[in-house]
Amino acid sequence: MILAAATNENLAQVSNVLIYSAMAVYTLAFLAHIAEWVFGSRSAVGRTAAALTQEAPAAAASVSVTVKQAGGGTAVLERPKVVTRSGPGSRDVPDGPGAAGTSEKGDLYGRIAVSLTVLAWVLHVGSVVSRALSVQRAPWGNMYEFSTTFGATAVAVYLGLLLAKKNVRWLGLPLVTSILLDLGLAVSVLYTASDQLVPALHSYWLWIHVSCAILCGAAMWVAAASTVFYLFRDGYEARLAEGRDGGGAWSNVLSRLPSAASLDKFAYRINATVFPLWTFTIVAGAIWAEAAWGRYWGWDPKEVWSFITWVAYACYLHARATAGWKGRKTAYLGLLAFACYLFNYYGVNILLSGKHSYAGV
Repeated sequence: MILAAATNENLAQVSNVLIYSAMAVYTLAFLAHIAEWVFGSRSAVGRTAAALTQEAPAAAASVSVTVKQAGGGTAVLERPKVVTRSGPGSRDVPDGPGAAGTSEKGDLYGRIAVSLTVLAWVLHVGSVVSRALSVQRAPWGNMYEFSTTFGATAVAVYLGLLLAKKNVRWLGLPLVTSILLDLGLAVSVLYTASDQLVPALHSYWLWIHVSCAILCGAAMWVAAASTVFYLFRDGYEARLAEGRDGGGAWSNVLSRLPSAASLDKFAYRINATVFPLWTFTIVAGAIWAEAAWGRYWGWDPKEVWSFITWVAYACYLHARATAGWKGRKTAYLGLLAFACYLFNYYGVNILLSGKHSYAGV
């Protein structure tokens, strides 16, 4: 029999203060990221592509060279299209705002934004740890705790990519925006007072199963954000190749994103890397279900949607590997798979009832 420890209200209050402090610093990071995009210059890829299309877009499509062949006949060589996608051997994400755009002011704001994000993340993690210490258990026993831990993990993935020398500063603004929305929803709608768990959750599988689910979700978010940017950037590159980009603020933003091929490859690699972990998450949940409820699988809504999410990502990876569905087709499939993950968390917990409905919202 496991005896529940008393709740430390002081640590619970510290956790609440830290999460609001983190939100305040994330807001400052959000403003700094916006300044980076506003004051930064276009990336090398964007400037080169724009320069090429400004030469003579109408004539570019019609210029051709006729070459006589040795055996008779002729061959027509069309002027090559503008290529803004990265080639073999390039980095995963070669371009972006700030330093990658060779803008001193943009780089300054970008460094400030990253520094503020690190500070906010430290406060964020402090809140999660304080919440765990207040009840001496894993800090993801309800939707509020899951949301706060998920947000901290997503930022950790982003910072880890930066430490690995991946140029992902372009991800900073959507990341901080998403974290603010996530934490805002957590403290206003999903908040649950620090308390002990029901007996079924008192298991070491809580640490293993749920932590894997959180890490998978954070990585899947990064891949989904990259996919959304890919769709915008791919359309922008298509317009550049046709010489019909009208310029403007939105085009300036898109010109400073990584190349479409880099974004597509980046999202694919993350999804392919995290898919085995998501498979393990489902298996671990089944083992825990057998220990807690006496059966491995009972078609509980959470189990069903976890499996649907697994199938969606399996289809995405299978299409990329065998069917040759690279580009926009698999991008939409990847976003559909991530939508399944989101519904598995928010939709199932709020709209449906089952054995996983412990603390409600």
